[in-house]
Amino acid sequence: MLLDGPRPETVGGARRTSWLPSRRLQLTALLTAVPVLLIALQIVAARNDFLGPLESLWADYAGTPKSVTVPWAGLGLALIGLNWRRRFIAVGAAAGIDLVYQVVRSLSGGPLALGNGPVIVLTAIVLIANFGWEGADKRNALHAAALGILLTLSSKVAEVWLMVTMMAGPKVLDEHVVLVDHALGNPSWVMGQVLEFLGPIASFVLHWVYIELPVGAMIVTIWQLRGVVTTGKWPGHYLVRTFLVVGLIGPLFYVIFPVVGPIFAYGADGKGFALGDYWPNVVPPIDLHPGALPFGNLAPRNCMPSLHTAWALTIFIHSRRDADGAPAPTWLRWGGAFWLIATLSATLGFGYHYGADLVAGAVLCLAIESALREPERGWDRARVQLVAGGAALVALLLLGYRYLSLEIAQNPVPAGVVILGLLAGYVTLFYRTWFAAEPAVNPLPLNQVAR
Repeated sequence: MLLDGPRPETVGGARRTSWLPSRRLQLTALLTAVPVLLIALQIVAARNDFLGPLESLWADYAGTPKSVTVPWAGLGLALIGLNWRRRFIAVGAAAGIDLVYQVVRSLSGGPLALGNGPVIVLTAIVLIANFGWEGADKRNALHAAALGILLTLSSKVAEVWLMVTMMAGPKVLDEHVVLVDHALGNPSWVMGQVLEFLGPIASFVLHWVYIELPVGAMIVTIWQLRGVVTTGKWPGHYLVRTFLVVGLIGPLFYVIFPVVGPIFAYGADGKGFALGDYWPNVVPPIDLHPGALPFGNLAPRNCMPSLHTAWALTIFIHSRRDADGAPAPTWLRWGGAFWLIATLSATLGFGYHYGADLVAGAVLCLAIESALREPERGWDRARVQLVAGGAALVALLLLGYRYLSLEIAQNPVPAGVVILGLLAGYVTLFYRTWFAAEPAVNPLPLNQVAR
């Protein structure tokens, strides 16, 4: 199977029953939905004169790739399913192809751009594994390659969706969100001034972490899946699953709640659409009549909720423990914490998000993680409460941001306590459900206890 490793259909001698469709049916639906989605988005892009996903994908094979990180991160995920000899061959081939492409590109006056090699090699892995390998080698290679393909294709869809958000949301709701941020202490303005004080080195580091989020995800995923080739067993849940579902669900909110961010609505990057040059040194006054602000096609409406926050929090969560519940190594735990803190600092400090965006993004992440985590546990009461409560809390936050923003700004202390208290309560419930209890230890059989 491409997306799921082999798992027994019986548990404890009884056949497992589930309301979910079979894996084969899920795979068939996915293989049908993906090309349909890509074609539909390509038609939308062609009709509106911007780069579509199929054009972008073709550029990865035969033109100038838009990204260096995503193709190599995709190949990195695919390498998880190969043995070391095949990994070295794949990386060497990808690097060699990239070098040849760049030489040709440079001779013709083109830009420096890497990424053709890993996409071509990723495709080759799928073809060779599917038609040339058997057994566990084939299953592991196709499973890992599917992760790399999904990461690559999701980036293509995201590029188009950002353009769609501008078409779907000609007006933005930043005037409402900035009022909510008054109750949260105007964190974007605070962090913007902090970064100005820290200087260019800190800004460079935070900017790199912000744009290279797939690298952090790839590192944690490689660690989580490091044993699949030797054991042939895939964990029931790992980072990429949450990462992709966040990317599938989160962008839907962009067309429901369009927001461009402080640096555009209140800063110099907003040009003629900005309400003034406030960010990051002057907090805008409370507007007693907030409304929807016309904003043209200057910036995508990709702030609410903050998916960078959701993804970085996913990296943090999955850097805490191994699949068996054992603590992760120290270097990974510290790395996950650094990636989360740096991402939050960048989203605020560069004026890309308001604090209210981060709160909604964190709740969305924890709700999705709760739906996917420990699938063998089933949908017990705790999981249902977390998922339903998280969905309700996201809806409550967005409704409050939209229709109670003025009241929130006029009563900042109690409103801020309520917003942050709801977040803290949900985080606590999440922690108690998934992390507070020690991992279960299988007891010895009775006939071994007395030995």
